[in-house]
Amino acid sequence: MCGIVGAASTRNVTDLLVEGIKKLEYRGYDSTGIAFLRNGRLERLRSTGRVAQLEELVREKGVRTNTGLSHTRWATHGAPTEANAHPHLSARDGLEIGIVHNGIVENHGPIRARMKAAGYAFSSETDTEVMVHHVHSLAAGGRSLFEAVKAASREWEGAYAVGFVSSREPDVVVGARKGSPLLVGLGEQENFLASDAGALLTRTRNVVYLEEGDVVEVRPGGVAICDREERPVQRPVTRSRLSADAVERGPYAHYMQKEIFEQPGAVANTLEMVTNAQSLQPNLFGAEAAEVFARTRQVLLLACGTSHHAGLVARYWLESIAGVPAAVEIASEYRYRAPVASPGTLVLTISQSGETADTIAALRHAQKHGLTDTLAICNVPESALMRQSKLRFLTRAGPEIGVASTKAFTTQLAALFVLTLVLAKAWRRLSPEGEHELIRQLRHLPGAMEAVLSVEPQVREWARRFESKQHALFLGRGVHFPIAMEGALKLKEISYIHAEAYAAGELKHGPLALVDGNMPVVTVAPNDQLLDKLKSNMQEVRARGGELYVFADRDARVAESEGVSVIRLVDHAGRLSPILHVIPLQLLAYHVAVLRGTDVDKPRNLAKSVTVE
Repeated sequence: MCGIVGAASTRNVTDLLVEGIKKLEYRGYDSTGIAFLRNGRLERLRSTGRVAQLEELVREKGVRTNTGLSHTRWATHGAPTEANAHPHLSARDGLEIGIVHNGIVENHGPIRARMKAAGYAFSSETDTEVMVHHVHSLAAGGRSLFEAVKAASREWEGAYAVGFVSSREPDVVVGARKGSPLLVGLGEQENFLASDAGALLTRTRNVVYLEEGDVVEVRPGGVAICDREERPVQRPVTRSRLSADAVERGPYAHYMQKEIFEQPGAVANTLEMVTNAQSLQPNLFGAEAAEVFARTRQVLLLACGTSHHAGLVARYWLESIAGVPAAVEIASEYRYRAPVASPGTLVLTISQSGETADTIAALRHAQKHGLTDTLAICNVPESALMRQSKLRFLTRAGPEIGVASTKAFTTQLAALFVLTLVLAKAWRRLSPEGEHELIRQLRHLPGAMEAVLSVEPQVREWARRFESKQHALFLGRGVHFPIAMEGALKLKEISYIHAEAYAAGELKHGPLALVDGNMPVVTVAPNDQLLDKLKSNMQEVRARGGELYVFADRDARVAESEGVSVIRLVDHAGRLSPILHVIPLQLLAYHVAVLRGTDVDKPRNLAKSVTVE
């Protein structure tokens, strides 16, 4: 959730500490701070503003340091005040220790009581301050920072990624992770700690992903890692495939706009192995996929937020194309249920980051109940979700910086469609001719997405009519109902307009009571077998004075009239239609948010990767 950067070097790392968290600001932006060693003392600067304000403070104070930590926060314990901002310090008896932290320590209460009894004073409401006093109490007894963090972390319950620095060891940064992402960057006479590789691209692309329970000591000349059993270990070095250009905004006004327009390329990259092949093979999902799919009798999809909407679309595909029973669960709810484990269940998790706390916990919950055939669809290859799953499919969306997900969603849909076709072949529900035709359609999908993006000027005009609204209703039917849900989510996320989605057939069962001239009704209207039913629902809206905004296929029989505005996309894309129809909904949310003056890429109260419950 929060962004962490640490560095131990033989040269000045101030710019990296600031620029690094600037690149991670999408993970949290309630407050920012930096802790650094200077002249044998540990100093810090904090701000309740954005990283740009911290950068100005750093410049005013003339900060130069070889060792330090920086942080951008999404508030969990305590309001976003300067007192609660990271880094937190513990200073006593000539020893100063600083901490930055992502996550939640659930047993902070009893540890806090112990630290108070030991004479430590608290100045914040955070669980993080408990951790730094805990480590200080152990280091004050003569342990090195590395040893103190190892001992303290054995007691911490919950999910965390932490970084520490100490005035007694001015060339050392120590990190630890459990449930939240943390990695080490390897350089020349300098090494780094970060919650995301994108923060380190100006210095290194060689990274080591820490495993659950790892503690690491980072020095300019080397790195030492121990596992949860405190055994020294070596973790593999990975060459990050990110590029500095990939995390720059370029000519676009916002990252979200950039990422909407990157979708054709992202989907093309995700489908590259499929569209260049003559047939679909199970090994697209891993070496054991053929064996797993042969015994699959049903699919359980676990996800949160936008990824959950992708799972809802996939349910329609899996059942109608592959004939495979499918159930979709919100991961944060499933993890607390007592599920009935049925043999032959494939557990499918979906996540952009692969670090979504509830989805990882739901996966473990399913595994604990005997569901060991698992598949992760994810955008980050070394994420916890990918490592903990038997089968994997990497979506190649590239870095997604905007908090409101766009290209991650459409690449997830593309991956889920491929999975549907592979399972349809395994269940003998897909003929060779049908397979060839659907592969042909996948090849043309990026081009169709480019064509849909051309409606942006029309969507921008519609956005002017939404600017002053406080509520909106989104309607869809069949496989496009989850697309309506995604459109409503995007609008509420970034414009702060209250928006809800309904299956259009449900209008008469309650939501029609809300419809009047001040309630715009956005309708997803593909030219499919449900179009006539949908048109009847649209008439119900018009009869109550509601204004309709219809995204229709070019060949759909939907006419403009008073109170009915229509934007036509492309000809009906058949099974792939949901991937096309979500794009104008993303554009609508984006342009409404711009007109309302909200922070599009960093909407209030939200963060990109939800790594705490």
